[in-house]
Amino acid sequence: MERIEPSTVKIDEMDREIIHLLTEDGRMSYRKISRDLGISVGTVHNRVDKLVKNGVINKFVPIINHASLGYNLTAIIGVRVKGGALKNWETQTAYHKNVLAVYDVTGEYDAMLIAKFRDTTELDSFVKDLLREPGVQRTYTQTVLNIVTEDTGSSKMI
Repeated sequence: MERIEPSTVKIDEMDREIIHLLTEDGRMSYRKISRDLGISVGTVHNRVDKLVKNGVINKFVPIINHASLGYNLTAIIGVRVKGGALKNWETQTAYHKNVLAVYDVTGEYDAMLIAKFRDTTELDSFVKDLLREPGVQRTYTQTVLNIVTEDTGSSKMI
């Protein structure tokens, strides 16, 4: 399946403010947003619908505190994959329960994974399983010592 790049969407300051409020609390009611911004509920509804329709807002989801569930170890794993096998391998790996992100990258490795684990034993098992997968040539694993900031759903750049 060929990836189609979305076109750039123009948003104004009111859209930005709505996005920032929803980023802080995705369950915030349209009525509360309308009061905070001094606009009608209908305007909020129409603008949020437009932001969703245009792909600016992809979905509304909870942000999970993985550490509270026992996933205290974050790993960044570089993976080198034999030519031609990368896309299939990425699709399969992206659905593994520990994997939060898969990135195609330039350089020595073909892909980088961001994953969370309960402990080094779980990480060790995951990496060994990766190395057994057809097409995987090599991995390079780094463990995160301290998470300074981690916010994949940020609205900072808007």
